[in-house]
Amino acid sequence: MSTNHEIASAFSTIADLLEITGANAFKVNAYRKAMRSCEDESRDLGRLARENPDELATIEGIGASTKAKIIEFATSGSMGELEALRSQVPPGLPVLLTLAGVGPKTVKLLWDEAKVTSIDDLRSAIANGTVALIPRMGAKTVANLREAVAAHDVAGSRPTRYRLGEAIPIAEAFLDRLRAAAGTVRATFAGSARRGRDTVGDLDLLVSTKDPTAAKAAFLAAPSVAKVLVQGETKCAVQLTSGLQIDLRIVEDGAFGAALVYFTGSKDHNVFLRERAIERGMRLNEYGLFRTDLPADGDSPLPLVAAESEASIYAALDLPLWPAELRESHGTDFTQQPPALVALADIKSELHAHTTASDGLLTISELARLAKARGFHTIAVTDHSKASAQANGLSVERLLQHIAAIREAEAAVGGIRILAGSEVDILADGRLDYDDSILEQLDIVVASPHTALRQSSEAATARLLAAIRHPLVHVLGHPTGRIIHGREGLAPDIAALCAAAQECETALEINCHWMRLDLRDTHVRAAVSAGCLIAIDCDIHSAPDADNLRYGIATARRGGLVASHCVNTWDAQKLQAWLGRKRSSRS
Repeated sequence: MSTNHEIASAFSTIADLLEITGANAFKVNAYRKAMRSCEDESRDLGRLARENPDELATIEGIGASTKAKIIEFATSGSMGELEALRSQVPPGLPVLLTLAGVGPKTVKLLWDEAKVTSIDDLRSAIANGTVALIPRMGAKTVANLREAVAAHDVAGSRPTRYRLGEAIPIAEAFLDRLRAAAGTVRATFAGSARRGRDTVGDLDLLVSTKDPTAAKAAFLAAPSVAKVLVQGETKCAVQLTSGLQIDLRIVEDGAFGAALVYFTGSKDHNVFLRERAIERGMRLNEYGLFRTDLPADGDSPLPLVAAESEASIYAALDLPLWPAELRESHGTDFTQQPPALVALADIKSELHAHTTASDGLLTISELARLAKARGFHTIAVTDHSKASAQANGLSVERLLQHIAAIREAEAAVGGIRILAGSEVDILADGRLDYDDSILEQLDIVVASPHTALRQSSEAATARLLAAIRHPLVHVLGHPTGRIIHGREGLAPDIAALCAAAQECETALEINCHWMRLDLRDTHVRAAVSAGCLIAIDCDIHSAPDADNLRYGIATARRGGLVASHCVNTWDAQKLQAWLGRKRSSRS
């Protein structure tokens, strides 16, 4: 786990324990905000705390207290307040937070009212009826607790967050059902999935309809539904066989925009919008933007200002419409025009793809036709180098034969440039897997780490810097090697990588596969700030992989990337000039 994630986890635990022990909400929320800031920070907080601690105060959400705790953790490996809080609660109590649907408020209630201090205590209190006697603990809540304990007994922990590429297809399948139902006017998904986060805890769907009964029936009857959690007039919730929860909100079409703003979030962005509304004599909620500064007229409803579209709400608040992916708390000035973010339609080339020569399922010609059908002017064939034996990496002899085959396929297919390239392993010491004399014969080199992914931050940084600075490398592929929910990968000094990449005109890759999304969004923000070039590549191994482009685009947009800094958006002439310029700069 990286230092940033360790500090974020510590702040999250402090917030939970503070809430359980009855601390004021302001203090709890301060730690939760600090936790989010640590998660989103691309710089290594441990190194920053040791080498330039005053810089910590410039991070939004980090105050004097949390700054001191970051320094404490960086120098001692622990936080005194966290250890003190842990000593104030029974050791089995925080484990209750691993139960599905159980948060700090519920844990506090169980502890205060039923003396529950462990999962075993909770199991007994449910069985003997003690939990049912707790105020505000209805039969439905007790049933949910019983199921959560049973699930824990089977699985040992709550269901994990779901990767974006797992969640979005599910959301779209449900939306297809809703759109096919009688009376549907509009339907979409919101929440963290719409904001493009790499993982989501649940899915939020919105529908406006002339026939709510039909919409609810279509939603609840989906074949993947394992359990109906809520079935109301305007809200339904289900749990799928996979464990994923989906909430459906049925809204008036005239208020669809307000609901979309509200349920898209993020929480911090919604707070900003509500506070801005209050400053202007208005109130914003999921039903619309209303005036509150006009003389009261008995029981008449507040005058509606805007509700039908997101654009109308932002305009009424004297704000430009911000893309959903940027509605996070990163010190953004939302009064300014947002950047013109890169979009799916901007992509004109794929620079990282594999064929049957290594571990791909497509021939060179099939890969080229796939790219051509998508309107691309260029496709790079970048099969694995010899060190990737598990991926049938190419020996030097096979690579030279492969280059010739690529040239033949380009002439046969026609209408698209096929680059002869390689995804070359960056060895643990920073050397590349082919000699320069071989690399010089390639049109493009994507250098990627595949092994030794538990190196220290210092070793990883030196290793990747060597690849970035290598004059024959065009793209640094999936720089950390992470697999979401699988491995954390390398934790290099991203700022140092970005500085070198900008200087050397080496593109840093956003690998679009939803199991990678590497660079991650925080790294993209750092790269954008440094003025780096970015490649958005699908790392194609089979035809469906090309559809992962949308997830890479979402990650790029969360990082604030504009099209001009993405090499895949350039026309063929500009792309070829960059590829050649890297070659001609070799001394």
